[in-house]
Amino acid sequence: MVKFGNVLRRMPFLTQPSLFIRAWDRHRSITMKCMLAHLSRWATPTLSRASHSGMRSSSTVASYAKREERPLSPEEVFSREERYGAHNYHPLPVALQRGEGIYVWDVEGRRYFDFLSAYSAVNQGHCHPKIVAALTEQASRLTLTSRAFYNDVLGEYEEFITSLFGYSKVLPMNTGVEGGETACKLARKWAYSVKGVPQNQAKIIFAEGNFWGRTLAAISSSTDPSSYEGFGPFMPGFELVPYNHIPALEKAFQDPNVAAFMVEPIQGEAGVVVPDSGYLRKVRELCTKHKVLFIADEVQTGLARTGRRLAVDHEEVRPDILVLGKALSGGLYPVSAVLCDDEVMLTIKPGEHGSTYGGNPLACRVGIAAIQVMEEEKLAENAARMGKILRVELNKLPKEIVTEVRGKGLLNAIVIKETKDYNAWRVCLRLRDNGLLAKPTHGHIIRLAPPLIIKEDEIRECAEIMQRTILSF
Repeated sequence: MVKFGNVLRRMPFLTQPSLFIRAWDRHRSITMKCMLAHLSRWATPTLSRASHSGMRSSSTVASYAKREERPLSPEEVFSREERYGAHNYHPLPVALQRGEGIYVWDVEGRRYFDFLSAYSAVNQGHCHPKIVAALTEQASRLTLTSRAFYNDVLGEYEEFITSLFGYSKVLPMNTGVEGGETACKLARKWAYSVKGVPQNQAKIIFAEGNFWGRTLAAISSSTDPSSYEGFGPFMPGFELVPYNHIPALEKAFQDPNVAAFMVEPIQGEAGVVVPDSGYLRKVRELCTKHKVLFIADEVQTGLARTGRRLAVDHEEVRPDILVLGKALSGGLYPVSAVLCDDEVMLTIKPGEHGSTYGGNPLACRVGIAAIQVMEEEKLAENAARMGKILRVELNKLPKEIVTEVRGKGLLNAIVIKETKDYNAWRVCLRLRDNGLLAKPTHGHIIRLAPPLIIKEDEIRECAEIMQRTILSF
């Protein structure tokens, strides 16, 4: 048997750390040289295996870097996305490179008014300096911890947003559709633990024409075939009633297993459909009467877009659950939030819901700055004023082409009468040629939603562009 002392004498690096470190360094150096020599053989351009295995050769990387040194033409931007990206969008053919305020520029330097605002995510204007500064400062300090640990920004953000909107708690998420999913989970959990609905029997009512994303849950409530066809089976426990139809909603509420009614105060993707005055007040009354949670999906309509801080504020109603997103970051980062009181929020316990990125320090700092800009720059008030001016001008458009104008604040739409000579898509293409970007929804409707910082002279210039464009057909 070998004695342990003899082993130590034969292996001195076990008792002398410096010898061990030098030995390890030599070993690591030799290993790295072997690895690099091995990799260089794989990277040799003459070997055909790299091209068949999906590995990039050094020549491929070099040629890619060289190609990126020159600016791409719009056609090259289009074709590259078409070749390498999924075909799940049909963008207007314009290749954007830069944005500032109400403007965007394409890769050839042409400037456009942005009348989509990334579906109302850029309410504060493109690259708002205060929000950019908040993002860059926090990004250099701490970006992500997950919720496994506390961080020093989340609590500040939670206190700030709950105080502003008047709720006990907030559950931070990332995207709008995650906010919607969170609201549905909260509603079901509340139904079982508070309302007393039998397990797995809870129902959530949605309005026809709704849109809150394209996850399986979201499309399970959709009435748009382009969203749901080919993706079944669908989420059970989701039922539909017509939008802006109180008798149908009251009938649905006769079922004691109904947990919630989730509704957009103004339906955005459906074409900026504005309900009758008093609709939301009646929804609130019915939800209270039947002990049903009122979920307001304000992802697109919230944060000053319609001329009030929230669209529900037009009727002075308070939802049980409020879902926010999009402009909650000013377009710089995915940030969403679900707000409600303790009776609902505290039904969910640790481990039952969460997100690695939800509530990360970067998102929280950006969210605070984005809301501060909304409040400090009085964006709701400006949206109300500019929206009135815009609708007056839009109503001057020829009725044989523009059959309807509707909206609130700076969430507006025009309905185009389709003929063999023109439709909404062709109108948007010609608007692009005239320096204004907008996008059709549902084929014959054009949504008009510029950043909320737009001024009167700019609104009038844009209205003139629209009039000139429509009259050119």
